[in-house]
Amino acid sequence: MTEAVAYAYAVLRAVEGLEAALDGVEGVAGTPVRLVPEGAGRALSAAVSSVPAHDFREDALRRHLEDLDWLETVARAHHTVIEALAARTTVLPLRLATVYLDDGRVGAMLRAETDAFSRALERLAGHLEWGVKIYVEPPPDPQVTDAAAVPDTADGLTPGRAYLRARRSQRHSRDESHRAARQTAERVEAIGRAMAAGHARHRVQQGTLAAGAGENVVNDAYLVPREAAAEFRSRVLDTVQDLSGVRIDVTGPWAPYSFATPPGAETPATDPAP
Repeated sequence: MTEAVAYAYAVLRAVEGLEAALDGVEGVAGTPVRLVPEGAGRALSAAVSSVPAHDFREDALRRHLEDLDWLETVARAHHTVIEALAARTTVLPLRLATVYLDDGRVGAMLRAETDAFSRALERLAGHLEWGVKIYVEPPPDPQVTDAAAVPDTADGLTPGRAYLRARRSQRHSRDESHRAARQTAERVEAIGRAMAAGHARHRVQQGTLAAGAGENVVNDAYLVPREAAAEFRSRVLDTVQDLSGVRIDVTGPWAPYSFATPPGAETPATDPAP
């Protein structure tokens, strides 16, 4: 029989119907998900799965974290479990690949961090996370611009000078777009100060992580009361109505991943697998 360890997805308040929410939900490695209580009569639980220990030993995990396909599969399963739970109760997502030796260690972790987890869950109750990404749209490349739009010798310019003038126009357009993006970011932050309970800044996305065309210049998350979600989204999207060269994407709602670490407490340390 394959040796297993307990993979922990999230800490949550026990409410009626949670077990039903997990029916048919596959966790990491296609495993069923169960709830491990803090203890008899306690209000907190952790969602866990039994996963193969050989995949989550320190050396194996280090190799796996360099395998993007493996990492994406684990991340999707992790997210699926948390979203199923978040539909029923407030959840405190744990870091990807948080494992413990067994359910007993999970229960001990819950008892040791009861106060911190309870405060965090109280802070997150009734709130959802929304992502806000701002992009600077790329200006037209003068090398591929329609010939009719590029000045020619009829304006007294040689083709080379016409190209240089188009390049200057392109740089000016890029500068204007960056100014518009900064103005958009200021507007969004003002909305966040008025409506959100939390604001987290993330590293901007580059390469294959950046969605669509343009340069990602802001990648933030806001913790918004559930009842204010529609207004928040509408107001944020409206921030670019009078600006050009900038695009804004609002994603969500999500479980509060960006606000999960309890204030003054660290994410529970991973037990080393045998």
